[in-house]
Amino acid sequence: MRLRRLSRASAVIAVLGLTAAGLAACGDAGSTASARLDGNHVVIPLGDGTAEVDVASLAVSARAGGQQYELSAGVAGGLGTPGPARIDGTGAKWTYPDKAMTVTASPSDGRLQVTVHSDRDGKLAWPVTGSDASAASLQIPRGEGLSLPVRDAFWNGTENGVTGESLSLTSGLTMPFWGYSLGGRGVSYLVPTDIGSAVTVDSDGGRLLASGEHDFAERAGTLDYTVTFALTDDSPVAAAKDYRDWLIRHGEFVSLKDKIDRNPAVARLLGAFHAYLFGDGRTAETVAQLRGLGIDRTWLGYDADDHPMDAAAVQAAKDAGYLTGPYDTWANAQDPATADTPASRWPGRVWPDGCVRRADGTPESGFHGRGCYLSSEALAKNPRLFQDRYAQMTANGSDSYFLDVDAAGEFFDDYSADHPMTQQQDRDNRLARMRWLADDRRTVLGSEAAGAWSAPVLAFDHGAQNPISDRLWALQRDRQSWGGYAPEGAPGVFFKPVDLPADLVKSMFDPAYRVPLYETVLHDSIVNLDRWELSYYKLPQQKTMRALTAILNNTPLNLVLDRAALTEHGPEIARLQQFFAPLHEKAGTLPMTDFRWLTDDHLVQRSVFGDNALTVTANFGTSAHDGLPAGCVDAQLKGDPTPRRLCPAQ
Repeated sequence: MRLRRLSRASAVIAVLGLTAAGLAACGDAGSTASARLDGNHVVIPLGDGTAEVDVASLAVSARAGGQQYELSAGVAGGLGTPGPARIDGTGAKWTYPDKAMTVTASPSDGRLQVTVHSDRDGKLAWPVTGSDASAASLQIPRGEGLSLPVRDAFWNGTENGVTGESLSLTSGLTMPFWGYSLGGRGVSYLVPTDIGSAVTVDSDGGRLLASGEHDFAERAGTLDYTVTFALTDDSPVAAAKDYRDWLIRHGEFVSLKDKIDRNPAVARLLGAFHAYLFGDGRTAETVAQLRGLGIDRTWLGYDADDHPMDAAAVQAAKDAGYLTGPYDTWANAQDPATADTPASRWPGRVWPDGCVRRADGTPESGFHGRGCYLSSEALAKNPRLFQDRYAQMTANGSDSYFLDVDAAGEFFDDYSADHPMTQQQDRDNRLARMRWLADDRRTVLGSEAAGAWSAPVLAFDHGAQNPISDRLWALQRDRQSWGGYAPEGAPGVFFKPVDLPADLVKSMFDPAYRVPLYETVLHDSIVNLDRWELSYYKLPQQKTMRALTAILNNTPLNLVLDRAALTEHGPEIARLQQFFAPLHEKAGTLPMTDFRWLTDDHLVQRSVFGDNALTVTANFGTSAHDGLPAGCVDAQLKGDPTPRRLCPAQ
């Protein structure tokens, strides 16, 4: 896929922010001054400041604007006696012989870049961040993003799904970075070597500390671990701006405009809500009902079961300007005689020969113990298997495809003698087959909870909006509370309304903690929505918050519909979609250029897209602010004399 080359002015947006913070320079934000030794410290000039690495412990600090900042404490337990540090121009290198590790520290585009290479398998818990006395809040891209006050009692507890968890940088977070606000400034930590890496958030003395972790493994190809450090401004999305700049500079950003240039059908996502159809919803009559409501854009999905949309319904959707596509997965295999879904039935000996095998030779159990995880390497060796699957699933004329699991970042080491695979190979295989769907088949492709690494090949995702707590999965397994797979055609798991427990509401949907890190990085690359099982009407108590968030983030709502649900909710859906559509059509291909809190309680928020092409102010609070009522949102397109207002509960 061709990369859109952004102008130099666009590419350095984040770096100019670093310059204002005092650690990066304008232009290429690099440094030509030589590194030097100061006792046990390597001192590396960066812009108008310096970064210092303690050779004895790997502690990292920075000095800028006359202030000293602790960016990382040293490695707990130490690394043994280091070898002598050697200055090499602008950087330095040294070793830890006891650990068989070599460290290189150097400037890189205004950031301090530290790479640890290990000559043997092992682990390293570093950097240890958040220990600076001025650290006020931690930003992590859990789903869309969270900003957590470091002394907040809830987040220092154990019922939030974050604290105490090791969060994989490929599946636990949507993007491989985190950041801290430091009282007037911020710091960004970026890990390009995300496979084998994680971050753990712990409560230490009533404060949140975040520690990076890396598994060095020769077989996995993860013997190198790179972390970059950058001082930023104090915006709650500053670390996201730093990561966006890194993606652009490394040619890993593909714009939505480029995707539309390659496949004009992608443009039909702009202004479109998404809906999964069940039972009698998969008909031409449903399409007619949507059109009758005045809904001119939508994406319609359906399960890969025995009752897909037929060709007449798909053609009716195309005539209406809608997109349609199956929800499929290439990650699960079951015994064809007992499989619980056609998507898990594969021909021949795919089951069990294609299963991912653990080191002990046993198959890797599938999600919720269903069959096994199907090795992407096994399919890569016989691509006709998934190519024939795609042809079968789209024989009705569908022009979109939702491929579950592939973009969610859970990768496997496969020890099968027939299809051995590392996690990196697993990712490469998934990228290759998603690229085949997007480029060769020219389908409008979506996947689950897309990690940033997958954004270049996707047009949309379902799930990266949600900062999922693992406690949600336990609730979903309680069929009495959440709903099961009956009745046929309108299963409770999707249609039964649920009131979430207070801890899940706080950890997943409290606007005081949520920040648009994902949209700051990727808004103009991929269309991002909530998960399908968390559809808009599934959680009635969160409707207002989610509607306001959709407008604030310029991201569509995700629905689950049959004819009865559409009859009940159709007028409300039409009102919401008709408010959203012109905003997304104008700003859906533009970057989110600003986000800020307007009140101390963080419940009034503002976002900006492009060069003030769209400005949105949302009031999540309980009282009016500057004329904006509680529970309402104002959106103003450039050139409009006044903003347009939505109060979804009214």
